[in-house]
Amino acid sequence: MDDLLRDLAPQVLGVLVRRGADFATAEDAVQEALLEAVRRWPDDPPADPRAWLVTVAWRRFLDAARSDAARRTREERVSDEPAAGPAEEHDDTLLLLFWCCHPALSPASAVALTLRAVGGLTTAQVASAYLVPEATMAQRISRAKRTVAAEGVGTPGDLRWVLAVLYLMFNEGYAGSVDLAAEAIRLTRPLARASAEPEVAGLLALMLLHHARRAARFTADGSLVPLAEQDRSRWDTALVAEGVEVLQAALAVDRLGEYQAQAAIAALHCDAPSAAETDWPQVLEWYDELQRLVDSPVVALNRAVAVGEVDGPLAGLRALERVPADLPRRTAVEAWLRERAGEFVAARELYVRAADQAASVAERTHLTRQAARLVSFIG
Repeated sequence: MDDLLRDLAPQVLGVLVRRGADFATAEDAVQEALLEAVRRWPDDPPADPRAWLVTVAWRRFLDAARSDAARRTREERVSDEPAAGPAEEHDDTLLLLFWCCHPALSPASAVALTLRAVGGLTTAQVASAYLVPEATMAQRISRAKRTVAAEGVGTPGDLRWVLAVLYLMFNEGYAGSVDLAAEAIRLTRPLARASAEPEVAGLLALMLLHHARRAARFTADGSLVPLAEQDRSRWDTALVAEGVEVLQAALAVDRLGEYQAQAAIAALHCDAPSAAETDWPQVLEWYDELQRLVDSPVVALNRAVAVGEVDGPLAGLRALERVPADLPRRTAVEAWLRERAGEFVAARELYVRAADQAASVAERTHLTRQAARLVSFIG
């Protein structure tokens, strides 16, 4: 029953908000309806669980509206709405997703609100994912709700912003008790089914292809395993196949976007039986395409790696010159290129510096080991 309630909660919340309920009060009403369901359904399950929840939540919302004299104007407006009965057939979850990705919200706030309202996670779970106290996350989510209420839910975020929020959520990875990457995939799937925009499919393909490699990214003790050293037999071939299929359908539309280009690069890595057999010239071609679409330092950094593989480390270092010195991971990439060029002393110093700049313990440990490894090459 827990999974059913989690799936239904955002749909019911979407119905209430679309009917005119303010976001925060609507969510309180939905939570009360869910508690009532937990109490009553085991002994008396409804024929239509979604309609039951909509009816109970809407009544709770009306009760709250009528009890608040300061909201009498809104009470008069919502009292004219149709009486709660069978729930509408269409799913309001996607509309709710767009509301949670309101352009007035910061990316971090949009992710938190999306996880809470659309993902059905508790505030404690969202807080755990971000490794912050529950009270801190509750305040962040409350501020996000107030912002949406003040701006008006009638102006949801556009598709590009929604995709950016989902991508940010995916890149948060796994922390605490919540797998944010899996949550991002779960929320992106229905959006991809409902949208003909190839970039939505491109984002889903990118997520699937990256997630397919997850089991091989770390050792049992939590150490980071670089892509070139991963045990590819541990990659999820079903996710790879699905990601490639989704990507091919998106590319067939012939309207290339940044997520499709990134997914194409990921597909080439997944297609290679070993790191040595990676089609680096084609990877570089896709990075050239991606750079034309998104002229960002991160793309330039990753392109420098591809240049180093195709044209050699000195060419890679020349490409790296165009990347800002303070960009995360730039120092690590330069260390790798210097090592490839035989400049072991400089490479070791750069690995040490990169370890100091690392954003995670696993990354820091890996870079420290790389520096230690080069000691034997330095007479």
